[in-house]
Amino acid sequence: MEFTFGARARCSDGHCGVLTRTIFDPARRAVTHLVIEPRHHAAAGRLVPVELADATGGEISLRCTRAEFDQLDPAREIELVEGLGYAGGYGPDAVMGYGNVGGMGVGGSASGLGIGMGLGHHTPTVTSDNVPEGEGEVARHDHVHAADGLIGQLKGFVVDHGDHRVTHIVLREGHLWGRREIAIPVGVVTSADPVIRLNITKKQVEELPPRD
Repeated sequence: MEFTFGARARCSDGHCGVLTRTIFDPARRAVTHLVIEPRHHAAAGRLVPVELADATGGEISLRCTRAEFDQLDPAREIELVEGLGYAGGYGPDAVMGYGNVGGMGVGGSASGLGIGMGLGHHTPTVTSDNVPEGEGEVARHDHVHAADGLIGQLKGFVVDHGDHRVTHIVLREGHLWGRREIAIPVGVVTSADPVIRLNITKKQVEELPPRD
């Protein structure tokens, strides 16, 4: 199965979002969860066990209803932090915003620092990705580095249907290879969190056979 970032996901009774991140077990090199988030509503994203998912025709089908999807673990953790100002501490993956009690809040930005604006009392919040302990994550547009430098961005994964181990990573189309997709065997991947690194060179990547 190929899981492509940005692919639409459907529950048995309707569309529920798109694939934005993948959670994996680094010891087994296997996908454990898919992060499915409704467009423009990341806070409603859910961690979907990969056993519930099939990928066909560029779309992800989930073996659950919309109501069951909503009951899955949230993809993001939101913590209210009283007394946290602009100089407060937060990690590189955290999003700092302001929830609103008694008014309407708006927040979030591509930089990871969101500032809510509205009327009423503002409560500072810190938002972070929910990653099960001992596991890692990769996301849409994460960079892929060969032994001698950056070669592109991640497009998705090919996984074994039976045990969900990753067999290949798929690079987004790029000018280096005439805008063809490249499927790279997972055996040459040396690390995947926070960036994907390979033990082969750009030239060796270029010499890989075209993707079928």
